[in-house]
Amino acid sequence: MIAPVKILVVGLGNMGRSHAISYANNPGFEIVGLMSRSIKSATIPDQLQGLPLFEDFGAALATTRPDAVSINSWPNTHAEYAIRAMEAGAHVFMEKPIATNIADANKVVATARRTNRKLVLGYILRVHPSWIKFIELSKTLGKPLVMRMNLNQQSNGPAWTGHKNLMDSLIPIVDCGVHYVDVMCQMTGARPVRVHGIGAKLWNAAEKQNYGHLHVTFDDGSIGWYEAGWGPMMSETAYFVKDVIGPNGSVSMVPTSSEGKDKLSQVTDSADIDRHTKTDMLRYHHAEVGPDKNFTRPDEFISTEDEPTHQDLCDREQAFFLKAIREDLDLNDAMQAAVSSLEIVLAAEQSIHERRVVELA
Repeated sequence: MIAPVKILVVGLGNMGRSHAISYANNPGFEIVGLMSRSIKSATIPDQLQGLPLFEDFGAALATTRPDAVSINSWPNTHAEYAIRAMEAGAHVFMEKPIATNIADANKVVATARRTNRKLVLGYILRVHPSWIKFIELSKTLGKPLVMRMNLNQQSNGPAWTGHKNLMDSLIPIVDCGVHYVDVMCQMTGARPVRVHGIGAKLWNAAEKQNYGHLHVTFDDGSIGWYEAGWGPMMSETAYFVKDVIGPNGSVSMVPTSSEGKDKLSQVTDSADIDRHTKTDMLRYHHAEVGPDKNFTRPDEFISTEDEPTHQDLCDREQAFFLKAIREDLDLNDAMQAAVSSLEIVLAAEQSIHERRVVELA
């Protein structure tokens, strides 16, 4: 019988909690400790009761001596924790982003290669069947592609504090943007060459700009934009746009809203973590017209109502992490993709600050 992978879980926010539950439910893992700088005041889920608790990362590593570490802490700790974990001999699962700057991102990847440790990044859309299908259909549309995506989130209830704390590390187009520019890179299979960003500060409670827009140009002529904003002022209209257009037609994600929700006491649709990945339906439009200039084929509607929940997706990510460890999977392309997506969003932030277009090497 194969011994379970002993794993230390770092961070118990939304993602850390979900990943910890995945480990608890997967017999291939054994959680040997939970670490958070505020673990003593945290609410521990029932599935995780009785586990050793740590508030210092070094002490947690030294005491538990894990085979793997799951890093789900604030972004400005990711690179340091990952490097220390791999230097200690542990494989690493890390929530995005890989770092808050490219130099640190490259150090993390270099450490994984030098220590021969597995490094899996939490790009949850890469294990999502609807997004996999979305990317697959995009490749039938011809070139160049025009890609339009956003994720605006209204900060209410727990989302108010969560978004404000996240902005201590990264602005919204950087934090969430890595997911969507990674999708754009997969759709085009092309090299990003130029990035432009704009931003605005609308939230007095936050020190950084809470709204941003990036534009990226690829070397095959494809272009994409991504918009992200956090704050209590954000609109619930058009907060979810996932759309790709090519010479042969278009593919769009079509979400539904949760009707009847009490907007004053619950997190709104745009900030609902389950709705960040939920699609409900794909609309596949064919551009071909006949002699009468009418379309020759009707739009296809591909139902995705049976798609996995957010917890299901976290389970899939951790199943892949276990597979990568046990089967010694080659993760070089995925690690480089994480660096490339970070490079794009950081170039957008640089563009905002310097008020110029940034050319990528």
